[in-house]
Amino acid sequence: QVQLVESGGGSVLAGGSLRLSCAASGYTYTYNCMAWFRQAPGKEREAVAVIYNGGGSLYYADSVQGRFTISQDDAKNTVYLQMNNLKPEDTAMYYCATGMTYGGTWSRESEYTSWGQGTQVTVSS
Repeated sequence: QVQLVESGGGSVLAGGSLRLSCAASGYTYTYNCMAWFRQAPGKEREAVAVIYNGGGSLYYADSVQGRFTISQDDAKNTVYLQMNNLKPEDTAMYYCATGMTYGGTWSRESEYTSWGQGTQVTVSS
């Protein structure tokens, strides 16, 4: 079992920035990647970004490419999501997740076995 705790959400104006953090504890050897998902009201949860252990591979959703950066501190078992140039459509609950995935499956929610409680991000225009 892996426990995930997110932090760093909040309310910002469009064009602003936020940095989310997700700290993992427990059986941290049971996953090969950490990812961020988000879910806006009335919409399905969608993948945002993933980083594989060691930081060798990163993938982003097209909607955040160039604005969001995922990074990892292996020593702290923590993953970060730096979000710049935020837009109102980025408003959502953001979730951290871990699992055993491979490049072609990183965006599939079903591939992830542990989830955090979520942190709210609200962007106003």
